[in-house]
Amino acid sequence: MSRSMTTSPSGPPPDAPRSPETGAPGFLWALVAVMAAIELVLSLSDAGIVGQASWRWAAIALGAFWQPLLSGDLPPVFPGQPLTMFITYAFLHGGLLHLALNGVVLLSLGKFCSLRIGAVRTLLVLALSAIGGALCFGLIGASDGPMIGASGAVFGLLGLWQSWDFALRRHAGLPVQPVLVAILGLAAANVVFFVILNGGLAWEAHLGGWLVGWFSGRTVAKGSTR
Repeated sequence: MSRSMTTSPSGPPPDAPRSPETGAPGFLWALVAVMAAIELVLSLSDAGIVGQASWRWAAIALGAFWQPLLSGDLPPVFPGQPLTMFITYAFLHGGLLHLALNGVVLLSLGKFCSLRIGAVRTLLVLALSAIGGALCFGLIGASDGPMIGASGAVFGLLGLWQSWDFALRRHAGLPVQPVLVAILGLAAANVVFFVILNGGLAWEAHLGGWLVGWFSGRTVAKGSTR
């Protein structure tokens, strides 16, 4: 089972807005709460506390991203699954730790992004990044197994952040090398985790999500370069 993991950069772009708020906005908490509720129920079913142990695999069968569904080599469980899986996979995780890693970055980095572009465009970037991550996994991935996790969306936020930083540095005449080093660091982290997890890392989803986030920072979520 492919999973997605994340690494966050070390600091905000030079003109990151400041806010007296001390927590993530409600829409981000609601998003993570839905993911947490799903994972909690599935974890409890795994432990035999509620429902049946088969619930997790039933959820994966219905909601994970399956590359064979995209290629037509696997019949869908229900009509429309080849489309819905581009979003539903992001709400499923492989355990509480997997959820926690993605949830923390969604809340922290999502807060920063929403302060700059608002809730609607932040949600748009998250949705587009999840779709882009799934599409990239489907097109270049070599696994016939399911792919789950919100890391495509998380990497979309990372790409958005770095796109802003790159644009701001160029506008201000500052060196862009720190951004390039951070990008290389993300790539290196993916290689390390891919090895540690014996190939169980959906790096293709990370790449697709990051690319969508980067180009969103130049278009639908373009930030100020004052």
